Amino acid sequence: MQSPRSILSMKRPKTPLSPPPSTPPTPQQRQSFTRLLKPISKKRRNILQNPQPLPAAAGDAAIKWKPLNINKSELYLPLTFPTGQTFRWRQTGASQYTGPVGPHLVSLKQLEDNGVGYYCHFTDSEDMARIDLFDFLNMGISLNEMWSEFKASDERFAELALYLEGARVLRQDPLECLIQFICSSNNNIQRITKMVDFISSKGEFLGNVGGYDFFEFPTLERLALVSEAELREAGFGYRAKYIVGTVAALQSKPGGGVEWLATLRKLDLQEAIDGLCSLPGVGPKVAACIALFSLDQHHAIPVDTHVWQIATRYLIPELAGTRLTPKICNRVADAFVSKYGKYAGWAQTLLFISELPSQKALLPSSFWNTEERSSAKPQMKIQAIQDIKENPGSKRKTTVPNAFNLLSDHLQVYSSNNDDIHDSCHSIYHIFSNQASR
Repeated sequence: MQSPRSILSMKRPKTPLSPPPSTPPTPQQRQSFTRLLKPISKKRRNILQNPQPLPAAAGDAAIKWKPLNINKSELYLPLTFPTGQTFRWRQTGASQYTGPVGPHLVSLKQLEDNGVGYYCHFTDSEDMARIDLFDFLNMGISLNEMWSEFKASDERFAELALYLEGARVLRQDPLECLIQFICSSNNNIQRITKMVDFISSKGEFLGNVGGYDFFEFPTLERLALVSEAELREAGFGYRAKYIVGTVAALQSKPGGGVEWLATLRKLDLQEAIDGLCSLPGVGPKVAACIALFSLDQHHAIPVDTHVWQIATRYLIPELAGTRLTPKICNRVADAFVSKYGKYAGWAQTLLFISELPSQKALLPSSFWNTEERSSAKPQMKIQAIQDIKENPGSKRKTTVPNAFNLLSDHLQVYSSNNDDIHDSCHSIYHIFSNQASR
């Protein structure tokens, strides 16, 4: 997969996740962000009747940015939105990102004074739009206080934080987050975005900003009207049946699927993961992403090959060279929680972001030996493939998931532009899985 959040297909771990050293914030603590809000106008504003996008040529001159009263160290937009947490926001200007927050269409901009400004393009309640935006941005949590603790216990984190401050974890709507990450399974960013756009278009139209159409995310009832055939025709491949199956499973939940998802915020992490993994198309990695980005499970660690490599380089080097099995995934997650505590997922997010090619340019060259890594990794994969070709009967210890991932990596350059090849790889994986289980 070419997504920053690549998904490994593997069985659900049988061993329970270790509890964090201390519990995440309670719902009462979360509501404290409302105290940060300054009094705002009680005059209600309804511009949905005839929404008009801003003139393209007007640019910032047409927008009166309202301050969020936070600085870059609490929220830096380029390290928060284009890093794989959400696929529904777009860059619509210099240091400006636009996206839906519930029924509101909002733009955020990094201002010249390093603060952050916001503007509600379309809403019928500016008061609620601001409150919902603060909730979406997880503003009840102080990034400065959290990172002070991380920096005191981890020298490398302290160095990275000098260059990558303001990488915040969002608090998304659980249904919206769930569907997005089912789309992300074994996928690349371009294709994920197209799929999420298609699903989003089933919701209410909010408006157009910067040439992009934005929609409120469709309700569960509206999603139930979308057929598997329609999704397959739109290019969802095997994920079509998972989305349809998950929607049906949620509709069958006592009290309603949206309400059931909300209850997962009150459960222990392992219980929330187990609940999510009961849905079609949701494995441990996808479940951990949903738990971290929408369910207040701040110590959830989405483990994929990238996170595993980070862990073996800096946390548990003794596991370097091992295969990424469910048991190893648990050990990786435990290592992050042991190091960073109840907000381990936030720390992992920064470490993950620091590995992205787009962000490495912000770091001094002393952080990386880029040439050595870029040449060694492909050579190792080529050698592994050659060994399999030359010794088909050898006792090489390669699990089916790892063999599939090796093949998938080898074909990424082609599958990124050819959906059929990528889906074929996934089909081949399932054939080998069935053979291996016999």
